[in-house]
Amino acid sequence: MDALDSAILKSGSEAYVAMGTSQDADLRYLTQFSTTDPVVYIRRPGEKGLIIVSQMECQRAERESAAAVMSRAQAGLLEILKEENDRWRALARMIGGLVNGRLLVPPQFPYALAKELGAMRELEVDRTALVEMRAVKSPREIGHIQMVQAATDRAMEKGIAMLRKARVKRGHLYQGAVPLTSGMVRGAMHQVLLRNGCIPTETIVSCGEETALPHLTGEGHLSADEPIVIDIFPRNEQTGYYSDMTRTVCRGEPTMQIKEMFQAVKDAHTMASEKIRPGLTGAELHQAVVDLFVERGFESGREGFVHNLGHGVGLEVHEAPSLGPGGEELRKGNVVTIEPGLYYPGVGGIRIENTGVLRTDGFESLTRFPVSLVL
Repeated sequence: MDALDSAILKSGSEAYVAMGTSQDADLRYLTQFSTTDPVVYIRRPGEKGLIIVSQMECQRAERESAAAVMSRAQAGLLEILKEENDRWRALARMIGGLVNGRLLVPPQFPYALAKELGAMRELEVDRTALVEMRAVKSPREIGHIQMVQAATDRAMEKGIAMLRKARVKRGHLYQGAVPLTSGMVRGAMHQVLLRNGCIPTETIVSCGEETALPHLTGEGHLSADEPIVIDIFPRNEQTGYYSDMTRTVCRGEPTMQIKEMFQAVKDAHTMASEKIRPGLTGAELHQAVVDLFVERGFESGREGFVHNLGHGVGLEVHEAPSLGPGGEELRKGNVVTIEPGLYYPGVGGIRIENTGVLRTDGFESLTRFPVSLVL
């Protein structure tokens, strides 16, 4: 019995019911099926679950999904639609004809469907069971994330190579006679990711004072002697799994302040990677990094270390567990980032981020790309 079965029984429900596309990470996790067409998912305790799909998707779903498959016609929806024009009421009647009694639904359950179904059945919202299940990754899931991270390493290698080969002219970087821009580096890395079956989104290539804003995408001509933050978090198109990594580099000679910030962040990353264990909380690990920064003279607040130490990675790029002030107890099988950073307006920012899996004896980094400031 898993956490979802326990939640269904604890709530006194007959079944868990969800509806959406594979853009919903919970549904993708439960069904292992990718579709842009909305499906209904029903699961009773002890069963593998059932998805209700359009007729055109039945054969593919039977081949790919971890759940049993039923067409909308088999579920009775087409007959209901002959007398019911309201789509949501028709779906509620279809579900009501398949399950009796109280139902457990996810937080993102469509409101219109919940309203119609709630007139027929008592509903309760599951807030934790699937979050807890998804936070502990299976060997299959870890393999999927490893595959994405390998592509991410290759993309980072491409971006760094462009910076390393660039000419320095009047304080700026050039590719031949052409100014080297954030967009050019980003585009070249995206080509690597696409060739490796990954979809890049909002990749960060920021430079100089831009780097003081952790999630500023970055634009324009790249400069020498300034920090350049590259943050890549692609999704594998086939599996749906993400990875996430960040490196901060400098082509030229950074200021002493940037060097000191980099060393503090690197030491914080090493300390957190060595300290993390199952049973430790994300809050404890985050505080250990805060304390290290304070010892080095880097206070946290509106500047300095302004974000969580890390987060879970899976079918979403940010998911449980949290490595932050409210972080829960960490468990074997968690896949998380460790990403300390320091950010100061007018100076710049430094961030180092690896993705790895929490084993019984500690943290196994899935990120292989080396850490070095000066190119």
